[in-house]
Amino acid sequence: MIGKNISLRALEPKDVDFIASIENNNENWRISNTYIPYSRFEVEQYIMSIGHDIFADKQLRLVITENSTDKNCGCIDLFDFELRHKRAGVGIIINKDFRSKGFAKESLELMIDYAKKTLGLHQLYCNIQEDNFISIKLFESLGFIKQGTKIQWEWYENKFADVFFYQLIFN
Repeated sequence: MIGKNISLRALEPKDVDFIASIENNNENWRISNTYIPYSRFEVEQYIMSIGHDIFADKQLRLVITENSTDKNCGCIDLFDFELRHKRAGVGIIINKDFRSKGFAKESLELMIDYAKKTLGLHQLYCNIQEDNFISIKLFESLGFIKQGTKIQWEWYENKFADVFFYQLIFN
């Protein structure tokens, strides 16, 4: 999928170090619900084992690359893909060096278009931590609506925090 400034592409073997750097950055662990680092071998096995078939894998991870430099900027995922119910979760992470350039919004716009037109989904959803104001603004700007609050859902920095549940229902 090619946008104006970024492209979304399937994972390739050359992405092992990039994916490992995202998965092993403990600043990202709160978002990804990870608690332990992954070895390079484990990341390599993951990349080699996924079949790039969302219908079989129930998930799809795409690398976000900057068109002008071909540098990896982040990842966008569809997860918990439910064909029967025509829905999937969506999550995005942009590396610090590429933030505030509109790449997250463009990536999410491409993924919404893909989910709606190619996969025929009826809705996307996401969970956003209550203090992640940048993500809240991003998802709301693209029509996601806050449908509820998961009270004291996550344990973070020695306290419980709420998580907001957002949906985008396609007409």
